[in-house]
Amino acid sequence: MKLNMAEEEDYMSDSFINVQQDIRPGVPMLRQIREARRKEEKQQEANLKNRQKSLKEEEQERRDIGLKNALGCENKGFALLQKMGYKSGQALGKSGEGIVEPIPLNVKTGKSGLGHEALLKRKAEEKLESYRRKIHMKNQAEETAAEQFRLRFKHKHDEVKLEGDLRRSQRACQQLDTQKNIPFPREAWYWLGLEEETEEEEEEEKEPDEDEYKSEDISVLEKLQILTGYLREEHLYCIWCGTAYEDKEDLSSNCPGPTSADHD
Repeated sequence: MKLNMAEEEDYMSDSFINVQQDIRPGVPMLRQIREARRKEEKQQEANLKNRQKSLKEEEQERRDIGLKNALGCENKGFALLQKMGYKSGQALGKSGEGIVEPIPLNVKTGKSGLGHEALLKRKAEEKLESYRRKIHMKNQAEETAAEQFRLRFKHKHDEVKLEGDLRRSQRACQQLDTQKNIPFPREAWYWLGLEEETEEEEEEEKEPDEDEYKSEDISVLEKLQILTGYLREEHLYCIWCGTAYEDKEDLSSNCPGPTSADHD
C-alpha cells in the first residue's frame, strides 16, 4: 500500500508545479484570436440557419402564391360567373369583348399617402421638361452668338475689301490724271495720300468752316462709288476689269458693270 502511494505523484509536488510552458512571444495571443474567429464564424452560420423571415416577407410570399394560382369553384365570385355561363380563359362580356386577364393587383407598401407617387412622377416630369427647356435655350443662345460672330466677320471682311478697292481706285486715279496732265485731283481724297496733306495745310491756313463738309463725312462705300464713277466717265477705266476702254460703247459692251458684285 505504501509502495503504491509512493509510486503515485503528489499533486503538490514539483512535477505539477514546474510544468514546462510555451513561452514564445505572441503564440498565446494568436491562439486566442484564431479561437475567437472560429467562434464568430460558427455564430454567423447559426444565425443564417435560424434567421426568421419578417412579417412583410411572409405576406409577400403568400400573396405571390395566391396570385399565381387560378381561382377555383370554391371562390364565390368565380362560382357566380360559372352559373352565368362563363368558362375559364374566356373574355368577359356578352359577346366576349371584355378583358381576359384579371385587373392586376397593385399593393401599396410604403407609408406615403394616396396620390404621392403620382405627385412624385409629375414633379420628375416637370424637372425633366425644365431641363430640356434650359438645354434648348442654351443651344439657341449658342446659335445666335455664332450667327452674330459670322455677321461681324462678314461685315469686317466687307469693310476691308471696300478699303482695298478704294485704295486701288485712288492709285489708278492719280496715275491716269497725271497721264492727262491734270495737276490737281478733283477732290483731295481722289488721290492716295494727298488727302491727309491737304487737310493739314488747310487747318494751318484757315479757320474750319462749319458749312463745308470733310471727306470723313463720306463713307468708304460712297467714296468708292464716286471715284469709280469718275474713272469710268473721265478715263473709261474699270478697276475690277483693270482695263482702260477705247470709248463709252466699248466700256458698256465689255465691262460687266460699275460694281464689284457685277464682276463676281
